[in-house]
Amino acid sequence: MIRHLVPQIESKIVRLPVAVQLPAGQVLGPPGAPVKMAFSHWSSLTRLRAGQIGALAEEFVEGKLHLEGRMRDVMAVAASLLPANPLHTDQGWWTALQRQIRALRAHTPEKDAEQIQFHYDVSDDFYALWLDPRRVYSCAYYRDDNMTLTQAQEAKLDHICRKLMLQPGERFLDIGAGWGGLLLWAAEHYGVDATGITLSKNQHAHVQKIIEDKGLQGRVRMELRDYRHLDENQPFDKISSVGMFEHVGRANMTAYFSKIAHLLKPGGLVMNHGITAGGPDNDQLGAGMGDFIEKYIFPGGQLLHVSDVLNHMARGGLEMVDTENLRPHYARTLWDWSDALEARLEAAQQVLALDGDRARGEKTLRAYRLYLAGSAMSFERGWLSLHQMLATRPAENLPDEKIRGAQAKYPFRRNYMYAASTGSPDPAQTGLQLN
Repeated sequence: MIRHLVPQIESKIVRLPVAVQLPAGQVLGPPGAPVKMAFSHWSSLTRLRAGQIGALAEEFVEGKLHLEGRMRDVMAVAASLLPANPLHTDQGWWTALQRQIRALRAHTPEKDAEQIQFHYDVSDDFYALWLDPRRVYSCAYYRDDNMTLTQAQEAKLDHICRKLMLQPGERFLDIGAGWGGLLLWAAEHYGVDATGITLSKNQHAHVQKIIEDKGLQGRVRMELRDYRHLDENQPFDKISSVGMFEHVGRANMTAYFSKIAHLLKPGGLVMNHGITAGGPDNDQLGAGMGDFIEKYIFPGGQLLHVSDVLNHMARGGLEMVDTENLRPHYARTLWDWSDALEARLEAAQQVLALDGDRARGEKTLRAYRLYLAGSAMSFERGWLSLHQMLATRPAENLPDEKIRGAQAKYPFRRNYMYAASTGSPDPAQTGLQLN
């Protein structure tokens, strides 16, 4: 027994709105606290004392810790328990080298397929409970503060299409197309010839059915394919990669952007939209939070700071022409997802227990509850970020070049991104400096 920890735990939580129930039944903390943590093992208290949030999250998933309270309140307590800023991880050269080796081993085409299916093939019905109707599983764009999640996701799809300057008849590639939200939006609203790829069998089947139901077989296709296996002899006018490059791995990042450059016509545009690390020296969060995500949510996932991403992009042969930070938008997106899931916990339990393994389904649900709320908190506090990086493959002597020396179709002005079009704002009302 390690009951000598009790005074240390009391001093740890003395000013926090949390009650801690010990394995013997004793409750520490204020009565009526909005958050209650009930421990069934004394050893778990060492993790609480050390502020190892990731380990406590694992205890919750495995049923060794019971949590009561709103996820927003739980996350506020979790942040207060941290011993230090989770961006300040102690990562020496040996640890960095080991992670580099693991990244190389973890990101073969076969491993990537396994890891993508681990996350995205949990259950389509489960994701449908808390995503918008299009199942857009990436950061929304709350152009208007009063937007619903559905409206903000449509605004994001259109924001990307406008940035890419999509035109009817252009060949458009969406790498990691998910449940087809951007792929179908681009085809239906901008008239492009659209190709999407995914490694998720569930997503592939879902999008194929939508294509058939809408009669879009002639100009929209969804392929179950790794990006490394795409034919470079038929380049695309425009390319998007949304919420995908986080799965690529640092060791493969330059090769990834080089592959995109070879898939892109000279002068064409690519949008890379994804999560970036909040600090320049860490590829995951400290206090065990990154390890928790690796184990239960995104195996093989690895984050880079935006400065590193742009470095790899340049080394891959692409020129960055515009970068936009949407970090607060992702915090709000994740809270919308979290709130939607919390409102449908019973339905989620039923959906995840359909395979007969109720215990496994409940573990999955507990993991996702913490993942969504914890990620929302991390984006709010700047521990994680989200960037849209627009780039081009420079071309000499572009026939329709409108600006001398542009080497791209990009106009080197931002006003076109906000001009009146589908779901776009009036520039006069945005308050933005467009030039």
